[in-house]
Amino acid sequence: MNIKITGIGSYIPEKSVSNTDFNNHTFLNEDGSPFGYNNEVVIKKFKSITGIENRRYAEDHLTSSDLAFFASQRAIENAQIDPETIDYIIFAHNFGDVKFGTSQTDILPSLATRVKNKLQIHNPKCVAFDILFGCPGWIEGVLQANAFIKSGMAKRCLVIGAETLSRVVDDHDRDSMIYSDGAGASIIEASDDESGMLSYENATYAMDEANYLFYGKSYNPEIVSDTKYIKMHGRKIYEFALNNVPTAMKSCLDQSGLGIDDVKKILIHQANEKMDEAIINRFYKLYDRAVPEDVMPMSIHDLGNSSVATVPTLFDLLIQGKIENHEINKGDVLIFASVGAGMNINAFVYRY
Repeated sequence: MNIKITGIGSYIPEKSVSNTDFNNHTFLNEDGSPFGYNNEVVIKKFKSITGIENRRYAEDHLTSSDLAFFASQRAIENAQIDPETIDYIIFAHNFGDVKFGTSQTDILPSLATRVKNKLQIHNPKCVAFDILFGCPGWIEGVLQANAFIKSGMAKRCLVIGAETLSRVVDDHDRDSMIYSDGAGASIIEASDDESGMLSYENATYAMDEANYLFYGKSYNPEIVSDTKYIKMHGRKIYEFALNNVPTAMKSCLDQSGLGIDDVKKILIHQANEKMDEAIINRFYKLYDRAVPEDVMPMSIHDLGNSSVATVPTLFDLLIQGKIENHEINKGDVLIFASVGAGMNINAFVYRY
């Protein structure tokens, strides 16, 4: 028995923020010193590395659980199911509900419970809980749904990834330009045919790697409040990802019994275009193959990095035919993969 994604939905905020909107920011080094060049240079370098031109921010009156609710409605409609038949709601996020203009995280009740309430699911045996797994959270939620279904504990799960990272960034840190908001949701059920998840791989590296992403103070020394912001050691994350993600993907593919030439698309977490390209290049080198031109659809250019929401949103857009020059057909083999805070890595091979 396999599990498959029978419904998919996403919510992409309408508010688009371009790179030029950061022209008036005062970006500083970690020690609070100014850069030796202007913001035009900062933005040009940023674009060349990340590929990001625009990103989406949630409307001021919405929170992560609101975005998740909208995406979940679409996934349920896409699957054509009765929400009362959902056994588990698994909600992956990192910062909870952060209201616009504040920095305080609200996770009481859990965001999964809030989505269940918004969906008006009366069934008490529909169990709702959150997971914190960094950017790979949605994939990890799918792996948990796989375990629940195969163990007989569930028949149907709603797995969500949603985040509003724009509300936890330091405006004086140029890395703040990477992050965005969004939500993706999926219905996961057992599959009686050849489609669905064929294999998976996951891992947590928690020695020095544990603190590559962390909560830290603003780079502006004049800000003396205790407010903390998302921070990262970008070079260390880049090197970690290149050294570990390709091998995890290879292990996952090898477990599936399929070969590299069977893979049609790789849906990788939209973290950084240059990093994602490097990961895929190294992955194909493990098989002595060149990277096919159309194997890696990307959404980061217009949507930015919305953490747990990037992979399900990308899948939704791909299915809808909204990723230019990319399409998937029945029977195509996909690899889903992600890396993020923890440091966590996961992947699964999937026959569409």
